[in-house]
Parts: sequence; C-alpha cells; structure tokens
Amino acid sequence: MAGSTHALPTASVKAGTIGRTKHVSAGLEAWRRFRRHRLAVVSAVILTLMVLAVALGPLLWQVPINDIDFTARLKGPSWSHPFGTDDLGQDLLARMLYGGRISLAVGLAAMSVAIVVGTVVGAVAGISRGSVDAGLMWVTDLFLALPQLPLLLLIIYLFRDSLKVLVGPEFGVFILIVAVIGAFRWMPVARLVRAQFFSLREKEFVEAARALGATTPRLVVRHILPNSLGPVIVAGTIDVANAIIAESTLSFLGLGFPPDIPTWGRILFDAKDYLDFAPHWALFPGAAIFLTVLTINFIGDGLRDTLDPRKVM
Repeated sequence: MAGSTHALPTASVKAGTIGRTKHVSAGLEAWRRFRRHRLAVVSAVILTLMVLAVALGPLLWQVPINDIDFTARLKGPSWSHPFGTDDLGQDLLARMLYGGRISLAVGLAAMSVAIVVGTVVGAVAGISRGSVDAGLMWVTDLFLALPQLPLLLLIIYLFRDSLKVLVGPEFGVFILIVAVIGAFRWMPVARLVRAQFFSLREKEFVEAARALGATTPRLVVRHILPNSLGPVIVAGTIDVANAIIAESTLSFLGLGFPPDIPTWGRILFDAKDYLDFAPHWALFPGAAIFLTVLTINFIGDGLRDTLDPRKVM
C-alpha cells in the first residue's frame, strides 16, 4: 500500500537487544580491573617467580646448604656459585633458596594469624554495642600503645629455649616468631573490620535480612563479613610484608632462627662484618627482602583499586 512503511529486520533486532547487558562474573570483572594496574600485575608475576624459585629451586640446584669449602670462601658470583659464597665457602644460592621458604612461610603464617584475630575482634566489636565494643577497643588501643620491637625481643628471649626443647629448634622458633608477630599485627585489621561493620550494618540489605528473621551470626557470616573482606585482603598483603621485615629484623639481631638455619635475615646478620670485601654476601638477601616487600606492597595497591567499588578503572 502506498505510504505504508515496513520495519527493517535490523531495527527489530536492535530493538530486541536494547536493555540487555553482557553478564560478567565477579571474578572476571575483578581480574579486568586488577590487570589495568600494571605495576600490580608485574609485581604479581615477579612474586610468583620468586615463590616458584624458593619452592622448586632446591630440587634443581641440589647443593647442600651446609657444605663447607674453605678453598672457595668469600668468592664472588661465578658459574659454580651464582650468588657467591660466605666465609665458610657455603653456596649462597642454595642458602637463599632454603631461607626463602622460611621467610615467606613466616610472612604468610603471621599474616594469617593477624587476619583471623583482627577479623574476629573487629567483627564482634562492630556488631556489638556498648560495653563489649568499648572493652575490645580498649584492648586494641592497649596493644597499639605497646612498644613492639622491645616486647618481641623480650618474649622471644624468654620462651625460645623452652619451645626448642618442646617441639624442636626450627619448628619451635617458627611457632614463636609467627605467634609473636601475629599477636602484634592484628590491631589495624580489627579497627578496619570494625569500621566496615559500622558502615554496613545499617545498609538496606542488612535491614531486609534482619526483617526476615536472620539471626545475628547469620547476618555477620552471610551478609556483612563477605562485603567487608576487600579492605581486609588489602591489609593482609601489607601484613605479609611487615612480617617478613620483622622476621628479618629478629634474625639480624640474632634472636630469630638458629645460626644453621639460613633465613634471609640471618644471612644478612652473618654478612654484616664482611661488607668491605664481600658485598655480594649481603647484596642478594637484601635485594630479595626488598623485592619481596616492594612487590607485595604494589599488589596491595592493585587489590585496593580492584576491590574499591567507588573507583572506576
């Protein structure tokens, strides 16, 4: 018919697709946001390579960590000893690979202790009112006011020998260092979780769940805590770096692991008297600590930007 119009097929297709949005999972969206933070991605790759090196390196570089060779003492990097040797002719690469396991394990374990304790204290304080919240925050402020390094040294000095006798020298010192470092790192996490709970417990979805009869433990576990884990994860990455530095400090002061257990901090402690004519001895463990802490901090920055819903990337 004259004057009549016909709808084009493409127009109908476009009309049918209006309002449709492509579904992207939360994991893929988080990865898309994270990979735009280039320093964080590069740091994650470097840290992964370091973890693989300390995990699989001793299987490839099978040199005993306590193999003494006085003819090769204080030698610089070479094909036979890529990181050089110490004053006893021991291979530094083998000792670095072995010590990296302990340093990273201490960092991760101490971080886990701090995150668990801080999350529990912060969640209980954030969901409670009145005296419970005030009491927990008083304890948190008390721990924040304590001088950490002197107390670390005192506690390790008092209980190190008894734990060595109880569970062995290496595992006993590991438990003590992890417990002590974790005990002095949970306070910022507790304050962060408490602030998140104060912000989230008045939100509409929490009020809706409460109106439907959800109990307080269910509100915490199913609704509030999952939405407050973003800042906690970021704080956890910082705690790993702080724990590695604390363990290295204790080992450097001679109060960490025994001398025959070569952590990165212990290697630095042994190298301090030979800096003039064997700088390689301190250079490699110092660089490993620096690189590990730096990459973890950059990863924390990337996770902060990734998990912040207000930041558009």
